[in-house]
Amino acid sequence: MLIQGSCHCGNISFDLTWEPEPAEIPARACGCSFCVKHGGVWTSNPAGALRVTVRDPSLDPGYFFGTGTGRFHVCSRCGVVPLVTCTLDDRTYAVVNVNSFGNVDRALLHPVPASFEGEDIDARLARRKRNWIGDVTFAAPAQNAGA
Repeated sequence: MLIQGSCHCGNISFDLTWEPEPAEIPARACGCSFCVKHGGVWTSNPAGALRVTVRDPSLDPGYFFGTGTGRFHVCSRCGVVPLVTCTLDDRTYAVVNVNSFGNVDRALLHPVPASFEGEDIDARLARRKRNWIGDVTFAAPAQNAGA
């Protein structure tokens, strides 16, 4: 299954290849104040592949908080957070926000509350390596013909 998602204005977009075809998509509704305020409900498939495109990088300065280990890709034009990345041992890992999906039947989504309070940094980073998407690439935006 190819899942497409983006922020509201389309500046930050992604294609997530999810194999095999999911009968359901698990989602974690993070209870931290940032995710609650931004509608962060996260999913990942460690066997998946994520291709991210940022049309105007100046509108994605990144936001770090808490441990400072995750980069929240917040579009400064529309305010949506479609994904979070983390670089560990020269490899980028990511989770995507199910609320930014554009082509997925919402009935496939199964959000459950999640809290990572009290998790130390070593445990957090190990969980990301284990559970987040580990095949992440950033594509150059398509150039307009005649630009």
